[in-house]
Amino acid sequence: MKKIWTAIFLSFLVCVTYAQQNVVDEIVWVVGDDAILRSDIETQRLYMLSENQRFDGDPNCIIPEQMAIQKLYLNQAKIDSIEVSESQIIQEVDRWINNAINQIGSREKLEKYFNKKLSQIKEERKEVMREQQIVQQMQRELVGDIKLTPSEVRRFYNEIPKDSLPNIPTTVEVQIVTYEPNISFEETDAIKARLRDFTEQITSGKMEFSTLARLYSEDYESAKRGGELGFIGKGQLLPEFANVAFNLSDPKRVSQIVQTEYGYHIIQLIEKRGDRINCRHILLKPKVSEKELADATVKLDSLYNDLQADKFSFEEAAIFISYDKDTRNNKGLMVNQNYESNNYGTPKFEMQELPQEIGKVVYNMEVGDISKPFTMITDKQKEVVAIVKLKARTEAHKANLSDDYQALKMLVENRKREELLNDWVKKKQKTTYVRISEGWGGCDFQYPGWIKE
Repeated sequence: MKKIWTAIFLSFLVCVTYAQQNVVDEIVWVVGDDAILRSDIETQRLYMLSENQRFDGDPNCIIPEQMAIQKLYLNQAKIDSIEVSESQIIQEVDRWINNAINQIGSREKLEKYFNKKLSQIKEERKEVMREQQIVQQMQRELVGDIKLTPSEVRRFYNEIPKDSLPNIPTTVEVQIVTYEPNISFEETDAIKARLRDFTEQITSGKMEFSTLARLYSEDYESAKRGGELGFIGKGQLLPEFANVAFNLSDPKRVSQIVQTEYGYHIIQLIEKRGDRINCRHILLKPKVSEKELADATVKLDSLYNDLQADKFSFEEAAIFISYDKDTRNNKGLMVNQNYESNNYGTPKFEMQELPQEIGKVVYNMEVGDISKPFTMITDKQKEVVAIVKLKARTEAHKANLSDDYQALKMLVENRKREELLNDWVKKKQKTTYVRISEGWGGCDFQYPGWIKE
Protein backbone atom coordinates (compact mmCIF):
# COMPACT_ATOMS: atom_id res chain seq x y z
CA MET A 1 0.00 0.00 0.00
CA LYS A 2 2.87 2.39 0.80
CA LYS A 3 4.20 2.03 -2.76
CA ILE A 4 0.80 2.84 -4.23
CA TRP A 5 0.32 5.86 -1.99
CA THR A 6 3.82 7.05 -2.80
CA ALA A 7 3.05 6.78 -6.49
CA ILE A 8 -0.29 8.55 -6.19
CA PHE A 9 1.22 11.45 -4.35
CA LEU A 10 4.40 11.90 -6.35
CA SER A 11 2.86 14.98 -7.93
CA PHE A 12 2.18 16.51 -4.54
CA LEU A 13 5.83 16.72 -3.66
CA VAL A 14 7.23 20.21 -3.56
CA CYS A 15 8.41 21.27 -7.01
CA VAL A 16 11.29 23.52 -7.84
CA THR A 17 9.36 26.53 -9.02
CA TYR A 18 11.37 27.29 -12.06
CA ALA A 19 12.38 25.08 -14.97
CA GLN A 20 15.65 25.02 -16.81
CA GLN A 21 15.80 27.82 -19.33
CA ASN A 22 16.53 25.41 -22.17
CA VAL A 23 13.16 23.66 -21.73
CA VAL A 24 10.72 24.75 -24.42
CA ASP A 25 7.25 24.65 -22.88
CA GLU A 26 4.45 22.73 -24.51
CA ILE A 27 1.27 20.87 -23.58
CA VAL A 28 2.16 17.19 -23.45
CA TRP A 29 -0.95 15.73 -21.77
CA VAL A 30 -4.56 16.90 -21.57
CA VAL A 31 -6.85 15.26 -18.97
CA GLY A 32 -10.43 16.50 -19.19
CA ASP A 33 -10.12 20.28 -19.22
CA ASP A 34 -6.68 20.31 -17.58
CA ALA A 35 -3.30 20.47 -19.28
CA ILE A 36 0.02 19.05 -18.12
CA LEU A 37 2.95 21.11 -19.35
CA ARG A 38 6.40 19.90 -20.19
CA SER A 39 7.76 22.44 -17.68
CA ASP A 40 5.54 20.87 -14.98
CA ILE A 41 7.16 17.50 -15.60
CA GLU A 42 10.67 18.91 -15.78
CA THR A 43 10.41 20.89 -12.55
CA GLN A 44 9.02 17.81 -10.79
CA ARG A 45 11.90 15.72 -12.13
CA LEU A 46 14.45 18.33 -10.98
CA TYR A 47 13.00 18.35 -7.50
CA MET A 48 13.01 14.58 -7.21
CA LEU A 49 16.61 14.42 -8.39
CA SER A 50 17.59 17.05 -5.82
CA GLU A 51 16.10 14.76 -3.16
CA ASN A 52 18.01 11.73 -4.53
CA GLN A 53 14.78 9.96 -5.39
CA ARG A 54 15.16 7.16 -7.91
CA PHE A 55 12.80 6.50 -10.79
CA ASP A 56 11.55 2.97 -11.36
CA GLY A 57 11.40 3.63 -15.10
CA ASP A 58 11.29 6.64 -17.41
CA PRO A 59 10.43 9.83 -15.48
CA ASN A 60 8.75 11.22 -18.61
CA CYS A 61 6.32 8.31 -18.29
CA ILE A 62 5.98 8.05 -14.50
CA ILE A 63 5.58 11.72 -13.59
CA PRO A 64 2.90 12.77 -16.11
CA GLU A 65 0.85 9.65 -15.41
CA GLN A 66 0.77 10.41 -11.70
CA MET A 67 -0.17 14.02 -12.46
CA ALA A 68 -2.98 12.68 -14.64
CA ILE A 69 -4.21 10.42 -11.83
CA GLN A 70 -4.28 13.44 -9.55
CA LYS A 71 -6.38 15.37 -12.06
CA LEU A 72 -8.93 12.55 -12.22
CA TYR A 73 -9.41 12.80 -8.45
CA LEU A 74 -9.52 16.60 -8.50
CA ASN A 75 -12.13 16.65 -11.27
CA GLN A 76 -14.31 14.23 -9.31
CA ALA A 77 -13.83 16.32 -6.17
CA LYS A 78 -15.22 19.35 -8.03
CA ILE A 79 -18.31 17.37 -9.01
CA ASP A 80 -18.79 16.11 -5.44
CA SER A 81 -18.05 19.54 -3.87
CA ILE A 82 -15.26 18.19 -1.69
CA GLU A 83 -13.90 20.84 0.69
CA VAL A 84 -10.92 20.82 3.02
CA SER A 85 -10.01 22.87 6.08
CA GLU A 86 -8.18 26.08 5.23
CA SER A 87 -6.62 26.15 8.69
CA GLN A 88 -5.21 22.65 8.19
CA ILE A 89 -3.70 23.70 4.85
CA ILE A 90 -2.05 26.72 6.45
CA GLN A 91 -0.65 24.57 9.25
CA GLU A 92 0.81 22.09 6.76
CA VAL A 93 2.37 24.92 4.72
CA ASP A 94 3.93 26.46 7.84
CA ARG A 95 5.28 23.06 8.86
CA TRP A 96 6.76 22.51 5.39
CA ILE A 97 8.33 25.99 5.29
CA ASN A 98 9.94 25.47 8.71
CA ASN A 99 11.33 22.07 7.68
CA ALA A 100 12.63 23.47 4.39
CA ILE A 101 14.39 26.36 6.13
CA ASN A 102 15.95 23.97 8.66
CA GLN A 103 17.21 21.72 5.87
CA ILE A 104 18.56 24.42 3.57
CA GLY A 105 19.99 26.60 6.33
CA SER A 106 18.13 29.91 6.24
CA ARG A 107 15.18 31.80 4.81
CA GLU A 108 17.51 33.64 2.43
CA LYS A 109 18.93 30.39 1.05
CA LEU A 110 15.43 29.00 0.58
CA GLU A 111 14.39 32.09 -1.39
CA LYS A 112 17.53 31.86 -3.49
CA TYR A 113 16.97 28.15 -4.20
CA PHE A 114 13.41 28.74 -5.42
CA ASN A 115 14.22 32.14 -6.92
CA LYS A 116 11.14 33.56 -5.19
CA LYS A 117 10.17 35.52 -2.09
CA LEU A 118 9.01 33.49 0.89
CA SER A 119 5.48 34.87 0.51
CA GLN A 120 5.35 33.57 -3.08
CA ILE A 121 6.65 30.16 -2.02
CA LYS A 122 3.97 29.97 0.67
CA GLU A 123 1.17 30.79 -1.78
CA GLU A 124 2.35 28.14 -4.22
CA ARG A 125 2.66 25.59 -1.44
CA LYS A 126 -0.87 26.37 -0.29
CA GLU A 127 -2.23 25.30 -3.67
CA VAL A 128 -0.15 22.12 -3.68
CA MET A 129 -1.26 21.25 -0.13
CA ARG A 130 -4.88 22.07 -0.95
CA GLU A 131 -4.87 19.69 -3.91
CA GLN A 132 -3.16 17.00 -1.84
CA GLN A 133 -5.77 17.18 0.89
CA ILE A 134 -8.65 17.30 -1.60
CA VAL A 135 -7.38 14.14 -3.28
CA GLN A 136 -6.96 12.39 0.06
CA GLN A 137 -10.48 13.37 1.08
CA MET A 138 -11.82 12.26 -2.32
CA GLN A 139 -10.16 8.87 -1.90
CA ARG A 140 -11.68 8.47 1.55
CA GLU A 141 -15.11 9.26 0.09
CA LEU A 142 -14.64 6.74 -2.71
CA VAL A 143 -13.44 3.94 -0.46
CA GLY A 144 -15.64 4.52 2.57
CA ASP A 145 -15.38 2.23 5.59
CA ILE A 146 -13.95 -1.19 4.82
CA LYS A 147 -15.48 -3.85 7.04
CA LEU A 148 -13.64 -7.16 7.43
CA THR A 149 -14.65 -10.30 9.26
CA PRO A 150 -12.12 -12.42 11.19
CA SER A 151 -12.70 -15.21 8.67
CA GLU A 152 -11.55 -12.93 5.81
CA VAL A 153 -8.33 -12.14 7.69
CA ARG A 154 -7.76 -15.85 8.42
CA ARG A 155 -8.39 -16.73 4.78
CA PHE A 156 -5.84 -14.14 3.66
CA TYR A 157 -3.28 -15.48 6.15
CA ASN A 158 -3.79 -19.07 5.06
CA GLU A 159 -3.59 -18.27 1.34
CA ILE A 160 -0.62 -15.93 1.26
CA PRO A 161 2.81 -17.59 0.80
CA LYS A 162 4.58 -17.58 4.14
CA ASP A 163 7.67 -15.89 2.70
CA SER A 164 5.38 -13.03 1.58
CA LEU A 165 4.10 -12.31 5.08
CA PRO A 166 5.19 -8.91 6.37
CA ASN A 167 8.04 -8.55 8.84
CA ILE A 168 6.76 -7.19 12.13
CA PRO A 169 9.31 -4.96 13.89
CA THR A 170 9.92 -5.09 17.63
CA THR A 171 6.99 -3.64 19.55
CA VAL A 172 6.44 -2.77 23.20
CA GLU A 173 3.44 -2.22 25.47
CA VAL A 174 3.87 0.50 28.08
CA GLN A 175 1.89 1.58 31.12
CA ILE A 176 2.28 5.09 32.48
CA VAL A 177 1.47 7.16 35.54
CA THR A 178 1.78 10.93 35.21
CA TYR A 179 1.69 13.67 37.81
CA GLU A 180 1.12 17.32 36.95
CA PRO A 181 3.02 19.75 39.16
CA ASN A 182 0.88 22.34 40.88
CA ILE A 183 0.59 25.75 39.29
CA SER A 184 0.80 28.54 41.84
CA PHE A 185 -2.06 31.03 42.23
CA GLU A 186 0.48 33.78 41.60
CA GLU A 187 1.34 32.31 38.18
CA THR A 188 -2.33 31.86 37.22
CA ASP A 189 -3.18 35.40 38.35
CA ALA A 190 -0.25 36.80 36.38
CA ILE A 191 -1.41 35.01 33.22
CA LYS A 192 -4.96 36.36 33.59
CA ALA A 193 -3.65 39.86 34.27
CA ARG A 194 -1.62 39.78 31.04
CA LEU A 195 -4.65 38.66 29.05
CA ARG A 196 -6.82 41.38 30.60
CA ASP A 197 -4.13 43.90 29.63
CA PHE A 198 -4.14 42.56 26.06
CA THR A 199 -7.93 42.95 25.95
CA GLU A 200 -7.67 46.56 27.15
CA GLN A 201 -5.04 47.38 24.52
CA ILE A 202 -7.21 45.87 21.77
CA THR A 203 -10.50 47.51 22.79
CA SER A 204 -8.81 50.90 23.26
CA GLY A 205 -7.30 50.68 19.78
CA LYS A 206 -3.69 50.79 20.99
CA MET A 207 -2.85 47.39 19.49
CA GLU A 208 -4.37 45.00 16.99
CA PHE A 209 -5.37 41.53 18.26
CA SER A 210 -3.34 39.94 15.42
CA THR A 211 -0.21 41.88 16.39
CA LEU A 212 -0.40 40.77 20.02
CA ALA A 213 -1.03 37.19 18.90
CA ARG A 214 2.09 37.21 16.73
CA LEU A 215 4.16 38.65 19.56
CA TYR A 216 2.88 36.72 22.56
CA SER A 217 0.58 33.77 21.78
CA GLU A 218 1.98 30.39 22.79
CA ASP A 219 -0.02 28.58 20.11
CA TYR A 220 2.94 29.02 17.83
CA GLU A 221 1.33 27.76 14.62
CA SER A 222 -1.63 30.13 14.75
CA ALA A 223 0.58 32.94 16.13
CA LYS A 224 2.34 33.08 12.75
CA ARG A 225 -1.06 33.96 11.25
CA GLY A 226 -1.94 36.56 13.86
CA GLY A 227 -3.76 33.97 15.95
CA GLU A 228 -6.13 33.02 13.12
CA LEU A 229 -7.48 29.46 13.19
CA GLY A 230 -9.27 29.43 9.84
CA PHE A 231 -12.82 28.19 9.28
CA ILE A 232 -13.53 25.32 11.60
CA GLY A 233 -16.53 23.40 12.94
CA LYS A 234 -17.65 23.36 16.55
CA GLY A 235 -16.75 19.69 16.95
CA GLN A 236 -13.13 20.41 16.00
CA LEU A 237 -12.62 22.69 18.98
CA LEU A 238 -12.38 21.98 22.69
CA PRO A 239 -15.88 22.36 24.23
CA GLU A 240 -14.89 25.21 26.57
CA PHE A 241 -13.30 27.12 23.68
CA ALA A 242 -16.14 26.37 21.23
CA ASN A 243 -18.89 27.45 23.65
CA VAL A 244 -17.36 30.91 23.93
CA ALA A 245 -16.15 31.31 20.32
CA PHE A 246 -19.48 30.35 18.74
CA ASN A 247 -21.36 32.78 20.99
CA LEU A 248 -19.31 35.75 19.78
CA SER A 249 -21.19 38.07 17.43
CA ASP A 250 -19.21 41.32 17.29
CA PRO A 251 -15.78 41.15 15.57
CA LYS A 252 -14.72 44.26 17.47
CA ARG A 253 -15.13 42.64 20.88
CA VAL A 254 -12.77 40.30 22.71
CA SER A 255 -14.05 37.31 24.64
CA GLN A 256 -13.76 36.68 28.32
CA ILE A 257 -10.76 34.61 29.44
CA VAL A 258 -11.28 30.93 28.58
CA GLN A 259 -9.48 28.11 30.38
CA THR A 260 -8.80 24.84 28.52
CA GLU A 261 -6.40 21.97 29.07
CA TYR A 262 -3.85 23.91 27.00
CA GLY A 263 -3.91 27.08 29.11
CA TYR A 264 -5.78 30.41 29.05
CA HIS A 265 -7.17 32.09 25.93
CA ILE A 266 -8.85 35.23 24.70
CA ILE A 267 -10.76 34.99 21.41
CA GLN A 268 -11.88 37.40 18.69
CA LEU A 269 -14.45 36.62 16.01
CA ILE A 270 -13.45 37.16 12.38
CA GLU A 271 -16.38 35.67 10.43
CA LYS A 272 -19.16 33.10 10.66
CA ARG A 273 -20.27 30.94 7.74
CA GLY A 274 -23.15 28.64 8.55
CA ASP A 275 -21.96 26.09 11.10
CA ARG A 276 -18.31 27.12 10.79
CA ILE A 277 -16.41 29.98 12.34
CA ASN A 278 -13.13 31.75 11.72
CA CYS A 279 -11.62 33.37 14.78
CA ARG A 280 -8.25 34.30 16.21
CA HIS A 281 -6.99 33.65 19.71
CA ILE A 282 -4.10 34.31 22.06
CA LEU A 283 -2.96 31.43 24.26
CA LEU A 284 -0.83 31.81 27.37
CA LYS A 285 0.33 28.76 29.32
CA PRO A 286 1.12 28.81 33.04
CA LYS A 287 4.73 27.86 33.73
CA VAL A 288 5.80 25.24 36.25
CA SER A 289 8.40 26.48 38.72
CA GLU A 290 11.51 24.45 39.56
CA LYS A 291 10.23 24.00 43.11
CA GLU A 292 6.87 22.63 41.95
CA LEU A 293 8.63 20.29 39.52
CA ALA A 294 10.95 19.08 42.27
CA ASP A 295 7.99 18.50 44.62
CA ALA A 296 6.19 16.45 41.96
CA THR A 297 9.33 14.37 41.37
CA VAL A 298 9.60 13.64 45.10
CA LYS A 299 5.99 12.44 45.17
CA LEU A 300 6.49 10.09 42.23
CA ASP A 301 9.77 8.89 43.69
CA SER A 302 7.83 7.89 46.79
CA LEU A 303 5.29 6.15 44.56
CA TYR A 304 8.14 4.32 42.80
CA ASN A 305 9.41 3.02 46.15
CA ASP A 306 5.92 1.86 47.16
CA LEU A 307 5.56 0.01 43.85
CA GLN A 308 8.92 -1.68 44.34
CA ALA A 309 7.77 -2.74 47.81
CA ASP A 310 4.56 -4.20 46.31
CA LYS A 311 2.34 -2.00 48.50
CA PHE A 312 -0.02 -1.77 45.53
CA SER A 313 0.03 -2.55 41.81
CA PHE A 314 0.99 -0.28 38.93
CA GLU A 315 -2.58 -0.64 37.64
CA GLU A 316 -3.98 0.67 40.93
CA ALA A 317 -1.52 3.56 40.88
CA ALA A 318 -2.64 4.48 37.37
CA ILE A 319 -6.33 4.37 38.26
CA PHE A 320 -6.13 6.35 41.50
CA ILE A 321 -3.11 8.61 41.08
CA SER A 322 -2.39 9.29 37.39
CA TYR A 323 -3.40 12.66 35.92
CA ASP A 324 -3.47 11.29 32.36
CA LYS A 325 -7.16 10.84 31.58
CA ASP A 326 -6.42 8.97 28.32
CA THR A 327 -4.68 6.11 30.12
CA ARG A 328 -6.10 6.32 33.63
CA ASN A 329 -9.23 4.31 32.84
CA ASN A 330 -7.12 1.82 30.87
CA LYS A 331 -5.05 0.86 33.93
CA GLY A 332 -2.25 3.06 32.67
CA LEU A 333 -1.88 1.21 29.36
CA MET A 334 -0.98 3.52 26.47
CA VAL A 335 -2.83 3.13 23.16
CA ASN A 336 -1.23 3.86 19.79
CA GLN A 337 -2.96 6.88 18.21
CA ASN A 338 -0.79 7.08 15.08
CA TYR A 339 -3.30 6.73 12.22
CA GLU A 340 -0.60 5.60 9.80
CA SER A 341 0.71 2.87 12.08
CA ASN A 342 -0.15 -0.80 11.61
CA ASN A 343 -0.64 -0.77 15.38
CA TYR A 344 -3.19 2.05 15.43
CA GLY A 345 -5.80 1.50 18.12
CA THR A 346 -3.75 -1.19 19.90
CA PRO A 347 -1.38 -0.98 22.90
CA LYS A 348 1.57 -1.91 20.66
CA PHE A 349 4.20 0.67 19.74
CA GLU A 350 7.31 0.47 17.63
CA MET A 351 10.08 2.23 19.51
CA GLN A 352 10.06 5.27 17.19
CA GLU A 353 6.30 5.67 17.71
CA LEU A 354 6.66 6.34 21.43
CA PRO A 355 7.06 9.92 22.67
CA GLN A 356 10.80 10.61 22.68
CA GLU A 357 11.18 10.91 26.45
CA ILE A 358 9.34 7.62 27.02
CA GLY A 359 11.25 5.84 24.25
CA LYS A 360 14.61 6.75 25.81
CA VAL A 361 13.52 5.37 29.18
CA VAL A 362 11.90 2.18 27.85
CA TYR A 363 14.72 1.26 25.45
CA ASN A 364 16.90 -0.51 28.03
CA MET A 365 14.13 -1.79 30.30
CA GLU A 366 13.19 -5.43 30.79
CA VAL A 367 9.60 -6.63 30.81
CA GLY A 368 8.11 -5.91 34.26
CA ASP A 369 10.61 -3.12 35.05
CA ILE A 370 9.34 0.18 36.45
CA SER A 371 11.26 3.35 35.70
CA LYS A 372 12.43 6.04 38.07
CA PRO A 373 10.52 9.36 37.73
CA PHE A 374 11.38 11.50 34.70
CA THR A 375 10.00 14.70 33.21
CA MET A 376 8.31 14.87 29.83
CA ILE A 377 6.19 17.19 27.68
CA THR A 378 2.73 15.84 26.90
CA ASP A 379 0.87 16.23 23.61
CA LYS A 380 -0.92 19.14 25.32
CA GLN A 381 2.53 20.75 25.76
CA LYS A 382 2.41 20.42 29.53
CA GLU A 383 5.48 19.54 31.58
CA VAL A 384 4.71 16.56 33.81
CA VAL A 385 6.57 13.96 35.87
CA ALA A 386 6.01 10.33 34.88
CA ILE A 387 6.97 6.76 35.64
CA VAL A 388 6.44 3.90 33.21
CA LYS A 389 6.27 0.13 33.34
CA LEU A 390 7.28 -2.09 30.43
CA LYS A 391 4.32 -4.44 30.24
CA ALA A 392 5.39 -6.47 27.20
CA ARG A 393 7.97 -6.64 24.43
CA THR A 394 7.54 -8.61 21.21
CA GLU A 395 10.71 -9.10 19.21
CA ALA A 396 10.81 -8.65 15.44
CA HIS A 397 9.30 -11.61 13.56
CA LYS A 398 7.27 -12.74 10.57
CA ALA A 399 3.60 -11.91 11.04
CA ASN A 400 1.44 -14.63 12.57
CA LEU A 401 -2.29 -14.75 13.18
CA SER A 402 -2.20 -15.08 16.96
CA ASP A 403 0.16 -12.17 17.70
CA ASP A 404 -0.43 -9.87 14.75
CA TYR A 405 -4.11 -10.03 13.87
CA GLN A 406 -4.47 -6.23 13.81
CA ALA A 407 -1.46 -5.79 11.48
CA LEU A 408 -2.78 -8.49 9.14
CA LYS A 409 -6.25 -6.93 9.21
CA MET A 410 -4.81 -3.57 8.21
CA LEU A 411 -2.83 -5.25 5.42
CA VAL A 412 -6.02 -6.78 4.02
CA GLU A 413 -7.87 -3.46 4.39
CA ASN A 414 -5.09 -1.65 2.54
CA ARG A 415 -5.20 -4.18 -0.29
CA LYS A 416 -8.95 -3.78 -0.59
CA ARG A 417 -8.58 -0.01 -0.54
CA GLU A 418 -5.91 -0.25 -3.23
CA GLU A 419 -8.13 -2.45 -5.39
CA LEU A 420 -11.10 -0.09 -5.06
CA LEU A 421 -9.01 2.95 -6.02
CA ASN A 422 -7.38 1.11 -8.93
CA ASP A 423 -10.80 0.06 -10.24
CA TRP A 424 -12.06 3.62 -9.90
CA VAL A 425 -9.13 5.04 -11.88
CA LYS A 426 -9.66 2.48 -14.65
CA LYS A 427 -13.38 3.31 -14.91
CA LYS A 428 -12.70 7.05 -14.82
CA GLN A 429 -10.20 6.73 -17.65
CA LYS A 430 -12.98 5.42 -19.92
CA THR A 431 -15.17 8.50 -19.44
CA THR A 432 -12.46 11.19 -19.39
CA TYR A 433 -11.04 12.91 -22.45
CA VAL A 434 -7.28 12.25 -22.58
CA ARG A 435 -4.84 13.43 -25.20
CA ILE A 436 -1.14 12.59 -25.08
CA SER A 437 1.21 14.41 -27.44
CA GLU A 438 3.37 12.53 -29.89
CA GLY A 439 6.49 11.15 -28.27
CA TRP A 440 4.91 10.96 -24.80
CA GLY A 441 2.63 7.97 -25.19
CA GLY A 442 5.04 5.10 -25.83
CA CYS A 443 5.19 4.10 -22.17
CA ASP A 444 4.53 1.04 -20.07
CA PHE A 445 1.90 2.86 -18.02
CA GLN A 446 0.61 1.65 -14.67
CA TYR A 447 -2.88 2.21 -16.14
CA PRO A 448 -2.77 1.41 -19.90
CA GLY A 449 -6.26 2.87 -20.38
CA TRP A 450 -4.84 6.32 -21.10
CA ILE A 451 -4.34 5.23 -24.69
CA LYS A 452 -7.73 4.66 -26.31
CA GLU A 453 -7.81 1.88 -28.90
